[in-house]
Amino acid sequence: MNKKFYITAAIPYVNGSPHIGHALEFVQCDTITRFKKLTGYETLFISGSDENGLKIVQAAEKQSLSPQELADKNTDVFKKFYKLLNVNINVWRRGSDRKLHWPGSQKLWELCDKSGDIYKKNYGGFYCVGCEDFYTKKDLIDGQCPEHLTKPEWVEEENYFFKLSKYQKEIERLITTDELHIFPQIRKNEVLSFIKNGLDDFSISRSKERAKNWGIPVPGDDDQVIYTWYDALNVYQTAVGFGYDDKLWNKWWPADVHVIGKGILRFHAIYWIGMLLSSRLPLPRSIFAHGYISSGGQKMSKSLGNVIDPFEVVKKYGVDATRYYLLREIPAYGDGDFTYDRFKELYNADLANGLGNLASRVARLGQDKIFHFERYDFSSILTREHEYLKALDEFRFNDALELVWRKITHVNKQIDEKKPWTLKGPELDEVIKPFIIEIIDIGFLLKPFLPDTAEKIIAQFAVKTISFSAQLFPRIR
Repeated sequence: MNKKFYITAAIPYVNGSPHIGHALEFVQCDTITRFKKLTGYETLFISGSDENGLKIVQAAEKQSLSPQELADKNTDVFKKFYKLLNVNINVWRRGSDRKLHWPGSQKLWELCDKSGDIYKKNYGGFYCVGCEDFYTKKDLIDGQCPEHLTKPEWVEEENYFFKLSKYQKEIERLITTDELHIFPQIRKNEVLSFIKNGLDDFSISRSKERAKNWGIPVPGDDDQVIYTWYDALNVYQTAVGFGYDDKLWNKWWPADVHVIGKGILRFHAIYWIGMLLSSRLPLPRSIFAHGYISSGGQKMSKSLGNVIDPFEVVKKYGVDATRYYLLREIPAYGDGDFTYDRFKELYNADLANGLGNLASRVARLGQDKIFHFERYDFSSILTREHEYLKALDEFRFNDALELVWRKITHVNKQIDEKKPWTLKGPELDEVIKPFIIEIIDIGFLLKPFLPDTAEKIIAQFAVKTISFSAQLFPRIR
């Protein structure tokens, strides 16, 4: 039986352009996907557009566009963006797709309703449009949304609710036992702490009037649309056929890992799991929640002028250099910071002087020489790289890259000690061949992270005749 691996990135709101946080998540998912593919898995990587919330309606009104026009425009930008990062997303499912998303979302509703877990009531609460969620007064910090630090509006209306409280004990058990494995441990602890404070039923619809008639209709009620979080989470299923292709869905579901930002962890680890338990559908196997990126130690804000434009970063420094910074400098299990000064420092130290210098030195020493190597593949190299393998299995990208750079530093040091440039003939060949083997190993280990650079290294060294080529990463100022 073929090994399969199904990974999802979060479904971004398309009320604006992609930011550096989106770049981090897309690159992380792409790295996991490439790694799994290299280890023999058939992989599927999906994301999509969260299009059905009030956030989209309001953003569209400001630009004098319809919600559909805004969603179309920004979805195109997101697709160009992930391709720019050399990220390969297999399926991009849109929340406004009436053929491939709406039927599955209405089916999920009907399954939960069949379990007796949906009911209607009048409700009042503090509503944050940024989160697309209600808060109670005790949830607020100084009267503001804890995530967006903005003052929510008080909203009263009749909505449908989901009986999340019914599933509290089962959700807690799943997470405690790692049947639903949450990475890292600190995020698992946060979720369990939230659950132990008691789970409340939550609203899963909005009035058509307040939603400006934008969204997926509630089955059997023309006055309500399905709450955006209810339908957006279900993109993970509709992207693989739920509601229209049972064979495809049975092949891929459940997801092996949901990759998300820490701010939406409770929606995935609690709300989503409750909905799947209610509908008696298989549960995802794990959730990896990464941190946030600040800019110069501060939260990114247009008013502060510290917003990092990822398009500009790639344009100035290249795709692999951008991927390297995000994967090495931003801790996989915590928050990280982005500054152009640190980017240049890391680029010159690790890429230009470290990897680039090593490739250049070895190529010069081995130029035009003919060597015979055993057939190389990623799996054979991994048999002696246990720490690297464990780090990637646990989504610790920065730790895996640190191990690779230790190898780079070690080989550069050995070259300095053995001074092969003082040797000639067979003596030089004997000294240089182990260095070439090491750099080919490094090329393979970099394939999930820096795919273009890895291919250049392998093409340059894993051949019979080595030729010197231009510097991989020229220094920058």
